[in-house]
Amino acid sequence: MATQSSAPPAQSISPLAPIGVSAAIEAASNPGFQAKVKIFDEFALNDRVGIVSGGNRGLGLEMALALCEAGARAIYCFDLPAEPSEEWNQTSAYVKKLGNGSRLEYAQIDVRDQQALWDKAKEIGDREGRMDVCIAAAGILKTHTDCLTYPAQQFKDVLDVNTNGVLFTAQAAGQQMRRFGNGGSIILIASMSGSITNRDHAWVSYNSSKSAVLQMARSMACELGPERIRVNSLSPGHIYTSMTAAYLDTQPHLLDKWSNLNPLGRIGRPDELRGVIAWLASDASTFCTGSDILVSGGHHAW
Repeated sequence: MATQSSAPPAQSISPLAPIGVSAAIEAASNPGFQAKVKIFDEFALNDRVGIVSGGNRGLGLEMALALCEAGARAIYCFDLPAEPSEEWNQTSAYVKKLGNGSRLEYAQIDVRDQQALWDKAKEIGDREGRMDVCIAAAGILKTHTDCLTYPAQQFKDVLDVNTNGVLFTAQAAGQQMRRFGNGGSIILIASMSGSITNRDHAWVSYNSSKSAVLQMARSMACELGPERIRVNSLSPGHIYTSMTAAYLDTQPHLLDKWSNLNPLGRIGRPDELRGVIAWLASDASTFCTGSDILVSGGHHAW
């Protein structure tokens, strides 16, 4: 008589187990089982420590705040200015008002300086005793320049920040993740410009740098997966930030043009990236690595 085959042994178990349908099944057989909403616990970042480059303003600061709201113990914002912006100071004060024990810290650093990044991340690791999240968001965009006469130094300047700086930031955090052995989540901020070309915009250096970030994330994900260090890229579409303001505020016609390039008929808000950042940083996305997450209002869809 054929016997019923047993399920294979579990290769991984959620720290919140039993969860989902498994919890429902256990509740059915155990009258004393307490049903509990766990979906929000999956997104919680309680006691976790992270680094956000480009965190002085713009998308980087928005993302850093989202991590704090999710319960992170400390998020260190790396950026070039010697002193943080007023926007950062106001956000740091807001984090304190949340009353959840989270801290927003600032560190002046140049993401082009590999050793400085490594040293600063080690210093944070020594102080906090862990490293869990990294968002490499620092980036620059140069003015329109003809691709056939693009100056070598200008091209290098963009790749030094947008590509090398992203790698060096990810390395710095990843070294500490490896040191403490708790895994982690590295999120590289790319752009939809890494997989499409912005119509009528001569941005060969920016587009090339962001395309490199997409491949960087995939490559690092494959190397670091066995250590439970996940690496993904996030590709925003047209969003109003301090960087895009340089175009939109001086060329008002671009707002209508950019808005009409996606099915939603508008550009995005920085806060519309909070959800995907919280998901990628947290245990809610533990089976996601080597992926590029597009948040572009459907720009790629037509």
